[in-house]
Amino acid sequence: MKFGEKIRKLRTEQKYTLADAAAACGISTRAYIAYEQQGTYPRKREIYEKLAALFRVNVNYLLTEDEEFVMQAADQYGSRGKRQAEQLVAELTGLFAGGELSESDRDAVMIALQKAYFDCKADNQKYSRKTDGDAE
Repeated sequence: MKFGEKIRKLRTEQKYTLADAAAACGISTRAYIAYEQQGTYPRKREIYEKLAALFRVNVNYLLTEDEEFVMQAADQYGSRGKRQAEQLVAELTGLFAGGELSESDRDAVMIALQKAYFDCKADNQKYSRKTDGDAE
């Protein structure tokens, strides 16, 4: 189930209007509608946390593996890391489209590739620090 489907289901089960849910999270109704109906995602982790608190669910329920990966990349590497993570997810999703892998196998591959991404970023930082120190 996608993020928008999850929050729509929670909102209707708990009988919140779109405007009430948006106001409770401190966002515009337009932004909330975009989450539910247009497939957009909050840019800030705090919005996920506010939604989770409003609907009385764990924030991890709202985040898919891919969304969590993108948020982690943004937290650790800023906007450039976020763009790279989003691009990686998009490319991998395209790679799996129409494939014969089961959903659990696709998830396992995505998790392994996400780990490889973070390992490579950590290695790059390690080597770039050595290079920076050598230049002095």
